[in-house]
Amino acid sequence: MDRSSRPRSRGIFPVVAAAAAAVLLVAGCSSGSGGKKAEESGNDVSAGKADTPRMTVAMITHAAPGDTFWDTIRKGAQAAAAKDNVKLIYSSDPSGPNQSNLVQNAIDQKVDGIAVTLAKPDAMKAVVAKAEKAGIPVVGFNTGVQDWKKQGLVEYFGQDESIAGEAFGRRLNEAGAKHTVCVIMEQGQVALEARCAGVKKTFQGNTEILYVNGTDMPSVRATITAKLKQDNSIDYVTTLGAPFAMTAIQSIADAGTKTKLATFDLNKDAVGAIRSGKIQWAIDQQPYLQGYLSVDSLWLYKTNGNYSGGGEAPVLTGPAFVDKTNVDKIAQFAAKGTR
Repeated sequence: MDRSSRPRSRGIFPVVAAAAAAVLLVAGCSSGSGGKKAEESGNDVSAGKADTPRMTVAMITHAAPGDTFWDTIRKGAQAAAAKDNVKLIYSSDPSGPNQSNLVQNAIDQKVDGIAVTLAKPDAMKAVVAKAEKAGIPVVGFNTGVQDWKKQGLVEYFGQDESIAGEAFGRRLNEAGAKHTVCVIMEQGQVALEARCAGVKKTFQGNTEILYVNGTDMPSVRATITAKLKQDNSIDYVTTLGAPFAMTAIQSIADAGTKTKLATFDLNKDAVGAIRSGKIQWAIDQQPYLQGYLSVDSLWLYKTNGNYSGGGEAPVLTGPAFVDKTNVDKIAQFAAKGTR
């Protein structure tokens, strides 16, 4: 994507642009389950739809089957599609080559814009370049904050995972932790690796990495339990997703230890666990906002020539800490599936 005609902004990590933020008042649509097959939405809105010409946006993620985190992202994307008169085609695959094929499918369909995650950036580089060569604007979200500019994407919406990890590590220091195990559910996934690397950078205690098979929750539970039984010096478990935090609660009970738990990402169940003290805190990256802004930004770009961050800086949606001091304020939104 040619950036030469754009003004060169040097601001550091701007807050979400006002034009994009204003549209967040629109209510969301319901979300379905993920999967490899492309699914369409944005056709069932009775009010508030833009009167601009119909456009088609493909959203392609690295979501694994059954990972409910992506339901929240899709809910935000569907709300933006409904407001903007956009036909949204969603598809996903955790395999880098397969995700690349899904992007190629979108190019072949001559969509008006593509929103993509870059969990495996090397696997996506060639096909993203093909989309840009075909004149299709591409935005990044959720994963790929270190790679979106290198690959010529128009904008990026998400959390800087290194910054989030470093903030998490400092929070562990404040909690008096001495030894944490950081549970990665997909080895080699750049965002997850960056989170644990950030924790290790700032945490003054001992950080261990524990790889688990994120598509097999019974195995995750057993692996964490075995680790805790093996080493009773572990006083904090760090998980990288709310469903894995809920599983880790079971592991801690199975191991019979007093290990504490904190996590990245949030959902309704994690909110309840924070209230009860089973989770000490969570870092929220606002996935609903990532999905919403990704679709809405492509509409703004095509309709008005607008883009957030001046084409230079990502639009950060996190990290935001949720703990007992503010969880009640977040709970109403988590219950609706928007936090």
